[in-house]
Amino acid sequence: MQTAEIELGYLAHPDAAASPGVVVIPDVWGLSDHYRDLARRLAGEGFAALVVNLYRREKDLRISDPGRWIRALDDRRVLADVQAAVDHLAATGRRIGVTGFCMGGQYAILAAAGCRGLAAAVAFYGMLSHERGLLAPPSGEALDPARKPRSPLEAAASVRCPVLGLYGRDDPFISVDDVRAFERQLEKSGQPCEVVLYDGAGHAFVNDTRPEMYRPEAARDAWGRMVAWFQRHLA
Repeated sequence: MQTAEIELGYLAHPDAAASPGVVVIPDVWGLSDHYRDLARRLAGEGFAALVVNLYRREKDLRISDPGRWIRALDDRRVLADVQAAVDHLAATGRRIGVTGFCMGGQYAILAAAGCRGLAAAVAFYGMLSHERGLLAPPSGEALDPARKPRSPLEAAASVRCPVLGLYGRDDPFISVDDVRAFERQLEKSGQPCEVVLYDGAGHAFVNDTRPEMYRPEAARDAWGRMVAWFQRHLA
């Protein structure tokens, strides 16, 4: 395995040059050692993994209100960064997938509907609705339609690659009703799709650096499903 900090983020890849690639989109807190670890784990599974550093242009970054920060992010800018990461991995002829966690899961869905060159996507507890949860603005405020042209729930019907969604039934930010609506929207796309709800799991259940959120059994199952999804669709 080889690893490197590059301009776009953190890259980990197996020694095999022809391995498929996976773009990893972090949560709202950005590139961290947790996501470097996930990239190395993906490399251990046989994938070249590039964690996108969405905040590489920011100086003295401070996020005091995660919801407000996410609502203010320009989706066009984020997806352009994801596209750059896809293009970087695809330069060697690999088939490319995308995965993301929390805010990153939201953008994995939007990327599946809007980015070129993706062969599969996996969203871990990605936010879905502009009406509920962290994406919903407080009363009296509104989302900028230029920055937030469509919700992941709206984009789901137009995804252009197979999508796997992995959610916790007890997630305070994403309702079960929205997850089921997401599943129905995905089915309209005509792409292979699957949505899994884990009992006893909430938000960030894969994050083993947050003991209060981590659910080992659900995390192991979800990781195995992701690996199998990418093996099937990136082969």
